[in-house]
Amino acid sequence: MRGPARSRLTPPERAEGGLPLTYAEALEFLFPRTTTIKFGLDTTRALLGGLGDPHRLVPTVHIGGTNGKGSASTLVAEALRAAGWRVGLYTSPHLSSFRERIVVDGVPISEPAVAMWTSRLEPPARRLGATFFELTTAMAFADFAARGAEIAVVEVGLGGRLDSTNVITPLVSGVTKIARDHMKYLGDSLEEIAREKAGIAKPGVPFVIGERDPGLVGVMRVEARRAAAEAGRRSDIRVLPPEYEWVGRLGLAGPHQRRNAGVAHGLLMALPAPYRPPRAAIEEGFETAKVPGRLDRRGKWLFDVAHNPDGMDALVSALRAEPPPGPVHALVSILGDKEWADMLVRLDSVVDRGILTVAPTAAQRGWDLGWLARWLEQPARPPAHAEWHLVPDFGEALERAEAGAGTVLVTGSFHTVGDVMEALGMGPL
Repeated sequence: MRGPARSRLTPPERAEGGLPLTYAEALEFLFPRTTTIKFGLDTTRALLGGLGDPHRLVPTVHIGGTNGKGSASTLVAEALRAAGWRVGLYTSPHLSSFRERIVVDGVPISEPAVAMWTSRLEPPARRLGATFFELTTAMAFADFAARGAEIAVVEVGLGGRLDSTNVITPLVSGVTKIARDHMKYLGDSLEEIAREKAGIAKPGVPFVIGERDPGLVGVMRVEARRAAAEAGRRSDIRVLPPEYEWVGRLGLAGPHQRRNAGVAHGLLMALPAPYRPPRAAIEEGFETAKVPGRLDRRGKWLFDVAHNPDGMDALVSALRAEPPPGPVHALVSILGDKEWADMLVRLDSVVDRGILTVAPTAAQRGWDLGWLARWLEQPARPPAHAEWHLVPDFGEALERAEAGAGTVLVTGSFHTVGDVMEALGMGPL
């Protein structure tokens, strides 16, 4: 996660003097808290309580899932905007600017607003030991209320049941799909992961399931029904058929986005009147929707944030369905806690050359270069189709990936895509 430059006056000194933080100082206070992941809702509720509970002022749509939830969130938000609503959108992580996370009607939160909300939240955050995501979630709801959002689309950060965003009671919630990721926190099996992600289901609130596997659908049904029964309410579970995909025009590239758009459509159809958009608004929103870093072509550069095996499968399928101009050179950096060997084997079949490096903002979380070098030196190891090189220096890796390429595919993590965009001056903001 990208951190700020050090300011001359640190947040603790300013806090003691009672002075508001600058934007740079706000980020300097926030980013060190990314090293802690804490599950539970008490801290987030306490932070929001100090701000007047803004999460109770704006109706919400809550979207979780292993992959596809960011795309589905954007599609839902764009359809609601096309229908005339003033829409807040909270997503994570960002690519190059913190401000990308909190958007109202397409406009990111301002630097002064980030500084102001952080100044307000700093004292309770220190007292409560609040994490980066707890603070950011509280800031998002405060900003939505302050900027007059009429409805907000909220993407789950990690898991669901104990994720900071789960303080809301939405108009509708849903899960896109279940795959292996974050097993350290969510469990080793798909069933355990599904159970955690279904924890966003609320009694009496429509719960849309986009997962296609019948067994995992069953796990989520049980969890949603249990939550409703404990509250003495009926569940409202809506399972989308496996073939349920959007067939109209779509601004997002890749076959997998058809299903994500289908889930988004299912969520929109589950909204109560008057929030449910007409067909024309959904068509307009879906056609114009863009999500930076998702099969995002910019000249010869193609960016995709595939960061787990399922995401890499979707990327590979998309490249096979519509091969880009060759030769295709991949610039890849994957976080150390991911199943990177499996991801590289998948990617190998659709690229001609691969450059493995370390994204600067992920240096502390990157893969083990020694292990990676030994793995590449194994005579019988896959991958075997492409020519692969380990280039630890990020600047050199950029140059070598671009040299002679018809397409430079940048993938492996949000850090990788964001750092390359930043280096090329192509950031989302």
